[in-house]
Amino acid sequence: MLDMRTPIRFFMGTNTASGFFGFLDDFYDVSDGWRAFLLKGGPGSGKTHLLGRVYAFMAAGGNEIQAIVCPSDPNKLDGLVFPEIKACILDASAPHTIEPKCWGAVEQIVNLSACMKIDMLYSRATEITEALSGCHTLDARRRRFIGAAASLLNESCRIALDSTDLAKIQRSAARIAAREFGMSSELPGKEIRRFLSAITPEGVMVFHQTLQSLCPRIYSIEDEHGASSRVLLDELRKRALDAGHNVICCYCPISPDDKPEHLLLPSIGIGFTTSNQWHKADFPVFRRIHAARFTDAERLRQRRQLLSFNRRAARELINEAVGISAEILSARETVELFYTDAMDYEGIDMLTDWVISELENIIDNHTG
Repeated sequence: MLDMRTPIRFFMGTNTASGFFGFLDDFYDVSDGWRAFLLKGGPGSGKTHLLGRVYAFMAAGGNEIQAIVCPSDPNKLDGLVFPEIKACILDASAPHTIEPKCWGAVEQIVNLSACMKIDMLYSRATEITEALSGCHTLDARRRRFIGAAASLLNESCRIALDSTDLAKIQRSAARIAAREFGMSSELPGKEIRRFLSAITPEGVMVFHQTLQSLCPRIYSIEDEHGASSRVLLDELRKRALDAGHNVICCYCPISPDDKPEHLLLPSIGIGFTTSNQWHKADFPVFRRIHAARFTDAERLRQRRQLLSFNRRAARELINEAVGISAEILSARETVELFYTDAMDYEGIDMLTDWVISELENIIDNHTG
């Protein structure tokens, strides 16, 4: 287990009904002077060892670090982002495959397969294939449970949306924006998309510490069905960008295409979070906004029975997905053992030393 003391953590992506989903293009900007080290290697290939050493080096130097955490094992890293020096190191292997867009000038490949004892792995190919097949079978089951839960939760959101006063939400967003964001800017801000929460083997996890560290002034939107919060956050996101602020928009892990759940504006220290049964904002906040103020309570009450059923059923389905995630983690640890025995760790340390030396050069150029 890595000792990740940085309070700034995001998930690499999320496991959905369609498989892994991540905003992989948002970890670095090819057009803005970033450098990226892309790790290529499968389970047990030494990525955790390499990332752990890089983390220790950068932390010892007092560098700003964003830890990118694996949703399938929240005790492991999938990457590290260093915003101050515009550099990152990412696990670029499947299922979160990243290929260079400007090879050499922006990205460099760190090929861990060069440190494998291929003959040893080839001799156990049948065992490895069978173990991987078991992982894929479990993953297919997990997808079905997540998909079923997403269907129920999205239905509840649509029902709540039918009882929501959208004009009232827009007026509320306009007041908050005028107070917090200032006037419109000629140059719009930039959006970075992230995941602050995920379904993991340890349950539904959310990195509230990230929100609290980057945004001392937090608005919590208390919304069990996710209708008012979705509309309000999207409206605030647009207004913040129009005012020239850079934003980090964090999306729902089971509806990642169009459902923002958290909005962070680190440059002005303001954040917005959705509080519900999956991730309650049970810490002091600047202001709590209740979805009830935008909702026709009587109309929503007519669908109370269905909403209650959907909530209970979705909770059970997510719990099953969590249990299967734990099974997948155990199965993958078995796969990793095949590779761990076949890795040349002296070679991995040489690669790590090279990455660290490259980061040292980037730091020197940045400070110089």
